[in-house]
Amino acid sequence: MTRAVILGTGSCLPERIMTNADLEKIVETSDSWIFSRTGISERRIAGPGEHIHKVAAQAARRALDAAQLTPADLDLIVLATVSPHMTMPSTACFVQAELEASNAFAYDISAACAGFTYGIDLASKYIYAQPDMKVLVIGAENLSTRLNWQDRNTCVLFGDGAGAAVLSGERGGDRGILGAKLSSDGKLWRLLYTEGAPSMNKDLQLPDWKGPFIQMNGSELFKNAVRLMEGAVKELLAQHQLAISDIDLMIPHQANIRIINNLKERLAVPEDKVFTNLNRYGNTSSASIPIALDEACREGRIRRGDLVLMCTFGAGLTWGALLLRW
Repeated sequence: MTRAVILGTGSCLPERIMTNADLEKIVETSDSWIFSRTGISERRIAGPGEHIHKVAAQAARRALDAAQLTPADLDLIVLATVSPHMTMPSTACFVQAELEASNAFAYDISAACAGFTYGIDLASKYIYAQPDMKVLVIGAENLSTRLNWQDRNTCVLFGDGAGAAVLSGERGGDRGILGAKLSSDGKLWRLLYTEGAPSMNKDLQLPDWKGPFIQMNGSELFKNAVRLMEGAVKELLAQHQLAISDIDLMIPHQANIRIINNLKERLAVPEDKVFTNLNRYGNTSSASIPIALDEACREGRIRRGDLVLMCTFGAGLTWGALLLRW
């Protein structure tokens, strides 16, 4: 049997660190208020020259180096984002140009914070059909471009960054992507959304357009996030006849420490089996899990043969869980 395996990971964060103390100067909030409610102490904010495709390309280069591959080896680039460089062409095409990956075709996907997990599952399907494919999956965001900096309920939560993974097929053995349980419910879109630019067609203009900012119903999102991720994890483990005790490391979406802690308690996952870096980066949406995955690899938290569980949720609503053996 051929499975998609992760050959290398990489990440890239903007240089500028915005602390909670910095936010106190621009919006009515405090370090203690932010940290007690979110677990976030600081986040990275893109500066001059740190456009999303530039940061994404650097994360990709590091993943390729870890995989001992070159951009010319790539067959496909899939980039997950909700803060693209332009409406068109895709940010993936800009990354392709940055890397000079002339042999790859490239496109974006939009599944909000669940985007990287969706992308990994998509890559595994390509590789199942064509085992020799080399697929680069990136989660990248410049969410600072989509924030209302006067809204303390949202601007304190998000940050910028990118994470990447390179995958290809491996025949035989038990390594690779074992499976995923992905879902969405468009009826719940109002819990988290960003409107686009105002319509140039007067007949299609929205009467209550608030601007191209992130809008969120935090309390309802919290309740749904924990419940839906818990269900996806339990269903996925049951499909593979595994228990939560079989998991060596869980990498949840880094959105809010209360969500992570609540999920951890409901699944009965020990503290030392849950990877978090939320305090340093905030919520980087689709970049959240790949940045955490890369850091976990480089810190030696993942070893060959380990069972790794990713679980995520985002606007859409989109959510899911993905299981892989390292």
